[in-house]
Amino acid sequence: RDLPGLAHFLEHMVFMGSLKYPDENGFDAFLKKHGGSDNASTDCERTVFQFDVQRKYFKEALDRWAQFFIHPLMIRDAIDREVEAVDSEYQLARPSDANRKEMLFGSLARPGHPMKKFFWGLVTCPYAENLPLSFSKAYFFSLFSLLETLDTLEKWVTEIFSAIPNNGLPRPSFGHLTQPFDTPEFHKLYRVFPVRKVHSLSITWALPPQDQHYRVKPLHYISWLVGHEGKGSVLSFLRKKFWALALYGGNGETGFEQNSTYSIFSISVTLTDEGYKHFYEVAHVVFQYLKMLQKRGPDKRIWEEIQKIEANEFHYQEQTDPVDYVESLCENMQLFQKEDFLTGDQLLFEYKPNVSSTVALNMLLLMPLFLLSAANEGKCHLKERWFGTQYSEEDIDKYWSDLWASDFQLNEDLHLPEENKYIATDFALKAPDCPESEYPVKILSTQQGCLWYRKDDKFKIPKAYIRFHLISPLIQQSAENVVLFDTFVNILTHNLAEPAYEADVAQLEYKLVAGEHGLVIRVKGFNHKLPLLFQLIIDHLSDFSFTPAVFEMITEQLKKTYFNILIKPETLAKNVRLLILEHGRWSMIDKYETLMKGLSIESLSSFVKAFKSQLYVEGLVQGNFTSRESKDFLNYVVQKLQFFPLPHPCPVQFRVVDLPNTHLLCKVKALNKGDANSEVTVYYQSGARSLREYTLMELLVMHMEEPCFDFLRTKQTLGYHVYPTCRNTSGILGFSVTVATQATKYNSELVDKKIEDFLSFFEEKIKHLTEEAFSTQVTALIKLKECEDSHLGEEVDRNWNEVVTQQYLFDRLAREIEALKSLTKADLVDWFQAHRGSESKVLSVHVVGFGKHEGDSEVPAVSDEQNSSCGEIPQLTFLPPSSLMTNTTSIKDIKAYTSALNVLPYHKILK
Repeated sequence: RDLPGLAHFLEHMVFMGSLKYPDENGFDAFLKKHGGSDNASTDCERTVFQFDVQRKYFKEALDRWAQFFIHPLMIRDAIDREVEAVDSEYQLARPSDANRKEMLFGSLARPGHPMKKFFWGLVTCPYAENLPLSFSKAYFFSLFSLLETLDTLEKWVTEIFSAIPNNGLPRPSFGHLTQPFDTPEFHKLYRVFPVRKVHSLSITWALPPQDQHYRVKPLHYISWLVGHEGKGSVLSFLRKKFWALALYGGNGETGFEQNSTYSIFSISVTLTDEGYKHFYEVAHVVFQYLKMLQKRGPDKRIWEEIQKIEANEFHYQEQTDPVDYVESLCENMQLFQKEDFLTGDQLLFEYKPNVSSTVALNMLLLMPLFLLSAANEGKCHLKERWFGTQYSEEDIDKYWSDLWASDFQLNEDLHLPEENKYIATDFALKAPDCPESEYPVKILSTQQGCLWYRKDDKFKIPKAYIRFHLISPLIQQSAENVVLFDTFVNILTHNLAEPAYEADVAQLEYKLVAGEHGLVIRVKGFNHKLPLLFQLIIDHLSDFSFTPAVFEMITEQLKKTYFNILIKPETLAKNVRLLILEHGRWSMIDKYETLMKGLSIESLSSFVKAFKSQLYVEGLVQGNFTSRESKDFLNYVVQKLQFFPLPHPCPVQFRVVDLPNTHLLCKVKALNKGDANSEVTVYYQSGARSLREYTLMELLVMHMEEPCFDFLRTKQTLGYHVYPTCRNTSGILGFSVTVATQATKYNSELVDKKIEDFLSFFEEKIKHLTEEAFSTQVTALIKLKECEDSHLGEEVDRNWNEVVTQQYLFDRLAREIEALKSLTKADLVDWFQAHRGSESKVLSVHVVGFGKHEGDSEVPAVSDEQNSSCGEIPQLTFLPPSSLMTNTTSIKDIKAYTSALNVLPYHKILK
């Protein structure tokens, strides 16, 4: 109780060396060397550790892993350094409204209850003295569940894991701590001033623990109905009133939301500006729906429909990533009976209306309302202890509390959904009607577009993927056009939300993406009813229309979306980097400024008409469709939209500027004054390179990952997120190293210098690399590329990337493998030294948070102060370099500086 975040910190420390394998980063180094990875996470009642590695090295990895739980070292120096990483993780989490709301909710628990605790971890906590005792209590054999997905012998597990100590203590039980929120504070209205620009109303119930009802899944049943978006639903009614944009209802199945002391059911409504003014009426619509459910009682038709949908998905599910699957099953072993390990989290087994009725009845009781809005600024005079969330507490308005306590009238517009026409019933695999091929083939090509196709012959499931790219040069002609395009796609998505929702719950998925050069349509699911959904989307695109009220609602929401992107250091850093590198790119501030100045309904109508009049359409169909059926999709698009072909081919990438042979620095202040987080990226531009050089860069970054983590995070404690990255910027190669740090701890230029120190250290490291170590890393990367796709979606994603970038090199992986086989250690060293020498082209991008190490005398809490409100247009503040980086060229005006640089030709990596 006195050491917040101890369990989380313990999770970090057990990875840092064992008696048998004392090297601090030895496990990570071993995994990286053999193409593996590891991770861990701590929840309220359990900690999950996981790793993957090449099969050949699995037994040794298992032994190294087990030793963490047998004899972890927990050296004091490592503890003092790792506590900084845990604190950095906490600092990165602080600007998240979801985390802040969770901590505020937990603070309402009664005194002494564990849900009132702080879970993250602090730099000021004296963990060292308490770790050994905590380890002996938390990590003993009777608490473990272990899952092996490989064909390992039982003796491995016995041999390796039997040494984990068993202290004889019983499994901790928290069953006596139910009803943590039985307090007066729980039945209040809480106004919260969020970090992001958003209006949101959340209603949250703390119900009795529901784990024992997993075979009935009452929360899933109620969530399915409350979260429905079709006719008769809460959201459908609220949208017609222009009060809401989205609604989520359910239990997130995290340790915070579902544990042995309670289960949460939360309904969160994203409100419009008008909806914010009527938030009590919004809450009343929710209660009217819940009361309708309670009065009607559970509906067996609905339950059986949900059961059928979940059973279809389970029986024809695609494989997931093995590590994710292992993690899921390992957690299931802690939650379900042995016979339900594989199915307990997905299937509905038993129809017990009395269980669902009890839950629904509990949801008519009083609970807290959380109203998040930037309009609450100045009204929130309380502050949550750990995250600094500003909030106010008040009684729920007496009129509404009295009404909800009475037998209030139901709403005739709210009713159960009708029978779902999108549920698949035909699962037959279709016979091919053309020669089989390993890669997609072009089966249709006209002036208006082309279609790529591959019949699935590997996974043999009754599912398919349909993807289309509607390309137009109109989009990038101006910042206004980009914003009009975003508005158009958002309204189209809004228009489809209700009619397409039944398909969505029947496991048919769709997504519309406002790409940089066109509209991307993605559809997937059971092929039986997939054409119905695709035609629905194209029909709405063809017959696109909107009302002034919808236009106003969507543009207001888009303002918030743009602003929320700008105030996050990591997304602002990416935006600044690409704004410098990509010629003709419009910045997020350009888009936000255009939107704030105002768009007209007429301009949107004119844009949409022009967009639909001239297009080039590229599509990919993979899965359980014949080639003839697949051609119908492109034909339907052409027939419904009736567009002309483009007069000239439209590039689907930007041209990239050729950076000078110097070190550039673009240093800007973050736009959220309450955020201490800084983002530092050092980027090295290589240029228009070949496939062989791309694989060389991949190999370099793979070599770099573990020492980068060890040097910059473990030893230098600069931040929680530390990573190198391969960069393919519109065909131009480069690599970068990124560190997310805090201005309360480090100056961004010091971090930049430390990155340079690491790269110098790394240069020496690879120069002394043995031929054996080099060969092992090459083999590991080849093995990763040779890994079979675990599901059809992986293959589709890879092929779609070739189509959407118009490269069409579908055998890229095979070519990369051949290129890797030709590489030598000398190639690696020479390439790295060439990019680090006098001819290097370096760009450092710093987004600087607020803190004492950046010259800010007083730093407000995250939500105390924003740089600007959503109604103002933020401008980038360019900062000059300090004495640490006087040898750099400082960029103080991106457009002015880059306009003088040469622009490289379009480039595709094809050979």
